[in-house]
Amino acid sequence: MAAMGMKKGVLMLALGLAMAVTSSAVVYKVGDASGWTILGNVNYTDWTSKQNFRVGDTIEFTYPPGIHNVLEVNKADYHSCTNSTPIATHTSGDDKIVIKSPGHRFFICGVPGHCAAGQKLSIRVLKTRSSDAPSPAPAARSASAASPSPSGSTSTDPSGAGASASPPASSTDSTPDATTTTAPAPDANGAGVSAGHRAVVAAMALAAAASMAMLY
Repeated sequence: MAAMGMKKGVLMLALGLAMAVTSSAVVYKVGDASGWTILGNVNYTDWTSKQNFRVGDTIEFTYPPGIHNVLEVNKADYHSCTNSTPIATHTSGDDKIVIKSPGHRFFICGVPGHCAAGQKLSIRVLKTRSSDAPSPAPAARSASAASPSPSGSTSTDPSGAGASASPPASSTDSTPDATTTTAPAPDANGAGVSAGHRAVVAAMALAAAASMAMLY
């Protein structure tokens, strides 16, 4: 059951991320209303500088099919307008290219003379937009606000008198009182007989012995 719950959680997370990417993705129509063309002196470098491309976005090239095309090329071929070794070729007239990774990408029109006339596009794809950057962490709470009060402290009463007075000292002192009578030490047999008591017992024993002697 735990494994099934984990799989379900992972699936829900993946769906949520996919929805987030889809909802935030942007479709950029190259050249805006002018489209992909050599007419009107469209400055594609200027157009690109006003955009903010990122992974998940779509670049759309619109043009009359058969009149133009879109070749994705490397940096060197972009600058030299070389169309002989394209990375990819698009000819539909409504080419939608989804950006799947960050980096620098280059596109030209492969029709002879068109790239030299300015029909070329260079885009730099960022990992995230500046608006997607995480917010700075909130300021740390002050030590006095964050630190809990000591468990042994006494709360201040409403009257503002401060902490309650310390409890009275215990009535039983650890030092024995001077008037306390010390218990007699036990004798060899363990009986607690005082010295006076022993003297009385001895006197009684002597008297009893004398009486017995007189009887005999």
